[in-house]
Amino acid sequence: MAISMHESVGLGRPGETPPSGADRRRSPWLGQHIGTALVGAVAGYALGHFIGNSIASGYANVQLNRQNNVATVLALTLGVVGWLLGVGALNYPILKLVGKEPAPEIEEKGWGRYFRFTLDHKVVGMQYIIGVLLFLFTGGLLAMAVRTELLSPTTHYFGPGTYISLVSEHGTVMMMMATSIITGPIAGWLIPLMIGSRRMAFPRVEAFSFWMFTAGYLVIMTALPYGGFPTGWTGYAPLQTQAVGGMDSYLVGFAVVGTGMITAGFNIIVTIINYRAPGMTWSRLPIFIWSLLAVASLLALATPTLVTGGLFGILDRTAQTAFYVNERGGSAFLWQNLFWFFGHPEVYIMALPGFGVVGEILPVFTGKPLFGYRVGAAGMIGVALLSFFVWQHHLFQSGINPDMRPLFMLTTELISIPTGFIYLTGMGTLWKSKIRFEVPMLFALALYFNFLLGGISGVFLSDVPVNVTVHGSFFVMAHFHYTIMGGLVFAFFGGLYYWLPKMTGKTLNKKLSLIHFWMMFIFFNCTFFPLFIVGLLGQPRRVFEYAQRLQGLNDFSTISAYMLASSFLVFTANFAWSIFIDPKPAPANPWGSRGLEWQSPTPVPFHNFDRIPVIYADPYHYGEVDAPDIADFDKVWATAGAGASSGGAGGGGGGFGAGTTIEGGPSDV
Repeated sequence: MAISMHESVGLGRPGETPPSGADRRRSPWLGQHIGTALVGAVAGYALGHFIGNSIASGYANVQLNRQNNVATVLALTLGVVGWLLGVGALNYPILKLVGKEPAPEIEEKGWGRYFRFTLDHKVVGMQYIIGVLLFLFTGGLLAMAVRTELLSPTTHYFGPGTYISLVSEHGTVMMMMATSIITGPIAGWLIPLMIGSRRMAFPRVEAFSFWMFTAGYLVIMTALPYGGFPTGWTGYAPLQTQAVGGMDSYLVGFAVVGTGMITAGFNIIVTIINYRAPGMTWSRLPIFIWSLLAVASLLALATPTLVTGGLFGILDRTAQTAFYVNERGGSAFLWQNLFWFFGHPEVYIMALPGFGVVGEILPVFTGKPLFGYRVGAAGMIGVALLSFFVWQHHLFQSGINPDMRPLFMLTTELISIPTGFIYLTGMGTLWKSKIRFEVPMLFALALYFNFLLGGISGVFLSDVPVNVTVHGSFFVMAHFHYTIMGGLVFAFFGGLYYWLPKMTGKTLNKKLSLIHFWMMFIFFNCTFFPLFIVGLLGQPRRVFEYAQRLQGLNDFSTISAYMLASSFLVFTANFAWSIFIDPKPAPANPWGSRGLEWQSPTPVPFHNFDRIPVIYADPYHYGEVDAPDIADFDKVWATAGAGASSGGAGGGGGGFGAGTTIEGGPSDV
């Protein structure tokens, strides 16, 4: 019998129990962990600064501006390298390069594993959850500072330079967080379980993407002590080339996070295509997996444009090139095109996973099959494809050739069609259903309400005459928050409440969960709906003074923002109390889901499945008489030579490759 791919990486023959290694533990204080990563980051930063000062101390612009961008960029870059070396993220390739064999990965127990570079996708997913919540907390604090400044049009807490730096930092931190808020923590934890695999295709790549994510956070937070940057989160030239050292943190930070996004997207694509269990055909994939496949394609194809554009900006600021410098033959419009060629697909990188999450929640709490499953999946692929053809609607007011405006107005409005397919999938599932109003379902319903307002306002913004009127106003900002925060962040919390019992084996306090939802939903709308009005009345974005007549609406929005922030404190208290202080065991399947991820034991074993399941149906046969079982865990399969079938999984076979066939039951093991 041929050797399977899983056996070749030490996961055992098909049907055998994978090796545990649970008795081999390491002290949390030994080896490489987040502490050594911080030491490596500081050492790399100091070394980079020393080298940069040595290289560029004689540059004319350094002497004139008293600013050494070369030293800043090298310090931040080598700081990231030191961070990766310190945590052990680069051990494997380094050992391979010098001809040594790395030690095999073992299962670790205890809290120390969450501070290490680990190959267990479930641990990486929990690391991502904490990282994302840290991003969200930081961005929220910056948002509170912004709203505090807008309490009065005449009394100021910050100067104009500090204010724009706070706005820019808030937007950048939130956008970095939002790109990974679901694809990192929830998707990384669930993908192998939902497709019947024992691991991600490239576990080291998945862990690498997380540590790059955290390194990017640290880099962008250095922007404030460097003096901030005045461009907003979009980093527009020529301000980009004129800004102080905080701009270097922006460019390097996006490059670091972008690299992590590219690797994560590549890993997700390979895992979904090649690591599906036997019988997991394309028509049986969970809708959440379809959304992740579309998002991963955008991550892998669009993000390199951002990284390249950022590299051009770094060269302009350090090597005195002129990619974005108009007076030396460059063009500030080049950055806008490169940025938004990534930036608008990024909107759907943030939106599509949210619809995937609620697509899993709705059938469970309505007791109905997912309506229009194939239409919804096609809509996600259609959105991903069309998102590459709309980027110049961001340039309607930036000097775009007027003859191009109708084309991009058309493509922007066309993308509402596949988006509507996805939306109607949810509406059809809700139609005439008996809804169980559990906390995850409430967040799912809130997403549809919020996204409807965000989507309708987006259709207006795609129209050139309206765009000319409201461009650069708070109307655009309100639309963006309704689309992203009202969709993605609500979906993130809905997914947490839905899957945390599986991830942690603990149940969250229901009363606190309900308080969190209602506070978040009510005060989100009280915060951002008035901004549509002040935008239509002419209040510009990124300006800390405004007309006196708009103070009432701004005060109402700011007070609501304080209450919205307090709702996240309720979640934090609930999470800490329910997981660490007074944990209560959760039922194995508290929601009665048919999803494959709920069929594995709780807590989930190190290698997920003792036997790779054989898939017989999609997970949405709710409310049907004699509904088929989604999978059989007693069947075993083995390689059987060329031409054999893998149960229709398109050559996936749970990572074992093509040429597999299903064999008998337990007696065949």
